[in-house]
Amino acid sequence: MDQQEKTTGLPTLSKEMIWMINFGFLGVQIAFTLQSSQMSRIFQTIGADPNSLGWFFILPPLAGLIVQPIIGSLSDRTWLPKLGGRRLPYLLLGTIVAVIVMILLPNAGSFGFGYGSLAALWFGAITVALLDLSSNVAMQPFKMMVGDMVNDNQKSYAYGIQSFLSNTGAVLAAIFPFVLTYFGVSNVAKKGVVPQSVIISFYVGAAILIVTTLFSVFRVHEYDPATYAKYHGITEADNKEGGNWFTLLRHAPKAFWTVTLVQFFCWFAFQYLWTYSVGAIAKNVWHTTDVTTAGYQQAGNWYGVLAAVQSVAAVIWSFVLAKVPNKYHKLGYAGSLVAGAVGFISIFFITNQWLLIISYALVGISWAAINTYPLTIVTNALSGKHMGTYLGLFNGSICLPQIVASLLSFVLFPLLGGSQVHMFIAGAIAMVLAAISVGAIRETYVE
Repeated sequence: MDQQEKTTGLPTLSKEMIWMINFGFLGVQIAFTLQSSQMSRIFQTIGADPNSLGWFFILPPLAGLIVQPIIGSLSDRTWLPKLGGRRLPYLLLGTIVAVIVMILLPNAGSFGFGYGSLAALWFGAITVALLDLSSNVAMQPFKMMVGDMVNDNQKSYAYGIQSFLSNTGAVLAAIFPFVLTYFGVSNVAKKGVVPQSVIISFYVGAAILIVTTLFSVFRVHEYDPATYAKYHGITEADNKEGGNWFTLLRHAPKAFWTVTLVQFFCWFAFQYLWTYSVGAIAKNVWHTTDVTTAGYQQAGNWYGVLAAVQSVAAVIWSFVLAKVPNKYHKLGYAGSLVAGAVGFISIFFITNQWLLIISYALVGISWAAINTYPLTIVTNALSGKHMGTYLGLFNGSICLPQIVASLLSFVLFPLLGGSQVHMFIAGAIAMVLAAISVGAIRETYVE
């Protein structure tokens, strides 16, 4: 047993087990990416006003802000061996709900509600909120199981695998509509109806989510409460009491708050990327804002390709960041975020669809940093006591900025000329502020 294992008490796991702990993340990320890459397209297709998109994009992070800490707190106290243990029962629950919603959401325009009707928009809004809620329930166990079961020596590897699977899922989900269209599936539909290329993409994503979840459920055996307490150097009672959220936040390690500051600006920017990319690309490249045109739907497909480019760039850059020595982590973190800022502002200027590949590759570099550093920094600063609750609360650093960004969009959108393209200026500024905020991080890396 090496020195780090003596510190944490956690055994060294096989690489196969680390892969299985994370494998279901592939399906969960496909669900998230289909939601983020197609949500704006779906809502505008069924008749949503671009100036009102912020309302629909508030619901998913609001659901995550509430649900993640609840799941963390409940799972800290759960032990259901017949359903997988501590975290896996929640994975099963989230997967079941997510699959049902993934079948319903893309059909929001197919139930005869009418183009732009309140019924259609409310149906879409409720299903999106349910999809995000259930995906959050399914996603959180993977983050927690790494903290529960992986020692500090293997943690970077484990989160690296999680990042790889996350970005692979994002690539697959992003290109589904483009590939289906290439093979002849219709990419246009009558007014107010979502194209079959998008609907079938959600169906395929739901099937993959089921398969990958079952791999993790059947292959991973979580530590029982006594073993968990022994490995983490705590008592079994530690996770059963004293879990008040405000008390925990008051005693959270400094790393929790410094990383939260960086996260705020990052996720603020990415909320606008997901909300306005399709409309911005349609306006700049295909010169249309009419959602019923083939050009607009082509822009929707092309954004899927660009999202895949972003994810591939993130995978490649993750390998680069993994080789950065600890003493240069802050430089790697900040530099990656600056690259993202350049990517954001370039989307504002570029009118050639192929040049946008460079823009989204730069955004992918920042996405790699966002997925590589925060959880490693925070989990290294935590003990096993209330691990799930702390990680659930830390999810607020992802959800809250998205809510703030959506609310501010009602001011910024008209202020910046009522153009979806102009919202990328705000995104670029937020990424610059994120890079500057990295300087607030002090002594948070394990050497």
